[in-house]
Amino acid sequence: MQSSNNYYDRIKPRMYLRIGRTLRVAHRVVDFGCGSCELVRFLRDAYRQRVTGIDTSEENFPGDGRRSRGRGQTKCVKADATDVGFIRGGTVDAVVSMWSLHEMDEPDRVLGEAYRILRPGGKILIVDFPRDSLAQRLWNEDYYTVEEIDLMMNEAGFSDVTAKTIERRQVIWAEGFRPSSERSCT
Repeated sequence: MQSSNNYYDRIKPRMYLRIGRTLRVAHRVVDFGCGSCELVRFLRDAYRQRVTGIDTSEENFPGDGRRSRGRGQTKCVKADATDVGFIRGGTVDAVVSMWSLHEMDEPDRVLGEAYRILRPGGKILIVDFPRDSLAQRLWNEDYYTVEEIDLMMNEAGFSDVTAKTIERRQVIWAEGFRPSSERSCT
C-alpha cells in the first residue's frame, strides 16, 4: 500500500472513468461536494451530460455560471447540499458525491435532498474514503464505514443499495436508487 496521498492522485483518473461508466446513461447529473468541479467537467466532456456541481468550499471553487462544450453543460453553484431548493424535485437522473460525504455536517439531510431531486428510478452514487483507510492516516479525518453509509442510504429511502470497498479497500463505492414506483415530486 502507498504511504502518501499520491495514491489517491494516481487512482483519481480510474475513479472518474468508473463513475462515468456507472452514470453514462444519466442525462442530468448533480455532484454534491464538487470542489473545483473537475468531475463535473469530466462528465460533461466525456459523456455530454448536463452536470450541476454543488459545494460550499471557498478553495478552488470555479464560481457560479454555465460553461458549455458540445451537447453537455455544466453549472457550478456555491450552495449547501442540505438545501438545493433551486433544483425541482424528481428532475435529476443521477446524484454523485465523490470524496465529500464525510465532510458534510448533516449527511442525512444531504441524502434526503438527493432523494428529493432524483426522478423515480434515478441513481445515487457515493464514493468516499472508509474508516481506517490510508486517507484517515494521511488526513486524520473521520470517515464512515461501509455499513454506516449503507444504513444512511437505506434510511433516506433508497432501494437496492449496495456498498462495498474497492481499490484495495481504500475507497467506499455505494450505489442506490430512488424507487421507481413513486411519482415524482414537484
